[in-house]
Amino acid sequence: MFSTIATSFVAFALATGAMAGPLAAKRTLGKRHSCACNKTSSDHTTAARGEISFDNWGGISSLQGFDNFYGSDDFAHYKHFSPVVVRQDEPELVCHSEQVVIVQQRLAVLQEMAKKIITEQLCEVESQSIVFQQYYASLGGYSHDLTRSSGRHVGYDGHIASYYNSIYNSDGSLSNYDFNFTGSDIGSNYYVPTSNWNDQTSYSSVNSAYQASQAASYYSY
Repeated sequence: MFSTIATSFVAFALATGAMAGPLAAKRTLGKRHSCACNKTSSDHTTAARGEISFDNWGGISSLQGFDNFYGSDDFAHYKHFSPVVVRQDEPELVCHSEQVVIVQQRLAVLQEMAKKIITEQLCEVESQSIVFQQYYASLGGYSHDLTRSSGRHVGYDGHIASYYNSIYNSDGSLSNYDFNFTGSDIGSNYYVPTSNWNDQTSYSSVNSAYQASQAASYYSY
């Protein structure tokens, strides 16, 4: 049941995550707080290739192994994301429309859970910022799926979504054991629910919906 909620969360959060690019143009906070103290001669960066390693970034030990999840060349898991569809258009994958407030409530819960995980399980503020930006950016590619501009199916990884019930321990605390998967595993068990997409009309209507929601999301500090 959560799989349905999870895919809705990805769809919504991605609609916001995809706006990271336009929003960044209006943000000045990062410039005001830019710091060269974490940069070394190598800077862990290969700017020409667009690759940035965050392993032990700034000497922070909690970031050891960061690159093992998606790779230093695929920070947001978009470049190498190739979902493998294992279930598609099956009866239990039929989309059931709910009142929008029902979906918004559940997404808000997942949103606050993400904040809880980041603030309670990462202590360094730098690590919190880097991990959140990766989480935020990784949702961004899904908007290209929703608008069908990516050429990929609109769906979710049913296997990864099933770990939801393992986030908490029986006493209500956050679990801290390894789920034994990496970012490269995401997409290897892709579920694709039925869709009301219409090749004749949906490209235009969905683009209009995307542009309107993107415009509504603009803000400045």
